[in-house]
Amino acid sequence: MDEDAARRHLADEQERLLRLRTGIQNDHLGDEPEEDSAAELSHLDQHPADSASDAFEREKEFSILEQVEAELVDVDRALDRLAEGSYGTCEACGHAIGDERLAVLPAARFCVDHQADLEV
Repeated sequence: MDEDAARRHLADEQERLLRLRTGIQNDHLGDEPEEDSAAELSHLDQHPADSASDAFEREKEFSILEQVEAELVDVDRALDRLAEGSYGTCEACGHAIGDERLAVLPAARFCVDHQADLEV
């Protein structure tokens, strides 16, 4: 993958992740109930399972947000590698990472073989 195409691809991925992060923050994490509003609703029956479901969904959204943040860091590091001239080179063996892999995972740091070794 040539440098300009890689830069565009990484910028597109960064933009996608930023939009996703903003969407999660605005749509889900910004609607945290206030204590006063919970007190106002205390006269209504609320099953404990409903509270547990709400807490589970909230934790799931935080987990997704953490993953998006980690992917943004990976993209930033990939942009740094691109500027240094080491983008597209496996950090383990020094061989080129295939264009197909970079097209799917633009922030890839390892070739397929070495990524598999890390995941075992």
